[in-house]
Amino acid sequence: MDTRHLDLLRELAARGSVTAVAAATHRTPSAVSQQLRTAQREFGARLVEPRGRGIRLTEAGRLLADAGRDVARVLAEVQARFDEFRGEPAGVVRVAALPSAATLLLPGVLDELEATAVRLECDDVDLAEHEYAALVADYDIVIGHSLGKGPPPGADDLVGVLLAREPLDIAMRAGHPLAGLERVAADDLVEVEWYGVPVGYPFDTIRLAVEEATGRSVSVVQRLRDNRLVEALVARGDRVAILPRFTTPTGGAITLREIAGIETGRYLIALLRPDRAERLAVRRALASFRHHATAIATRPPPAGPPAALS
Repeated sequence: MDTRHLDLLRELAARGSVTAVAAATHRTPSAVSQQLRTAQREFGARLVEPRGRGIRLTEAGRLLADAGRDVARVLAEVQARFDEFRGEPAGVVRVAALPSAATLLLPGVLDELEATAVRLECDDVDLAEHEYAALVADYDIVIGHSLGKGPPPGADDLVGVLLAREPLDIAMRAGHPLAGLERVAADDLVEVEWYGVPVGYPFDTIRLAVEEATGRSVSVVQRLRDNRLVEALVARGDRVAILPRFTTPTGGAITLREIAGIETGRYLIALLRPDRAERLAVRRALASFRHHATAIATRPPPAGPPAALS
């Protein structure tokens, strides 16, 4: 049994098309198709079948693709043990991360790994939470977000590591009328205009919770992805926004306040393919992300207005 054929079927299961597999493995589509035909002859079974303009795995193909994942994990375990035998972990670890999570964690992780033979190649990727799982096809560690402690949609077959819970607060300019409150109420928030995020992004669930609590609609004037842009806009007017507590600069133009009576927060979760999670260099990088996330997650909530002097 040629393990290269198992790996090909695993890639096809993960990527969904011959073209995508070819691009990821630096081959031509015709070369991938030829290897699929060779695999079918070797196994004596039909492994793919037509589906629309493309193909999909048959039941036999899915069985062997699952086996390919198991084989890849075992080979990675062997490589990890051999790396341990030879000494310190080394190599390149590819990381994709939610931009605010990268802002929070990456500086400390890069500093820590500077003295090691592990090197990170990082991309910042801003996606809806259910889209992060697909990135593990091309990255060793994917740091995404979820509103629950469990893995986000599509990540059931992946290794998921909870890094931290990050509270989400209402952001406003320092002189905003609501900035004088210790915490803001849902009723306060339907009286002001918001900068929101695209529908389906985790922050938008807080807008929905406010609407459910009040029975009124929130006025969202813009839907934006970039937190730095939202910060700049919030600082210059009376509109508010949801921003993450740990990475939003405060003490100057922006004030953060908790929402009373509504659970707000997101979980930062590292997702890994099981075979890649065994690599010693990947394990070392992941340990660093966990260490820095734990240290940051103990930060206190934003301070309310100073108490009045008696």
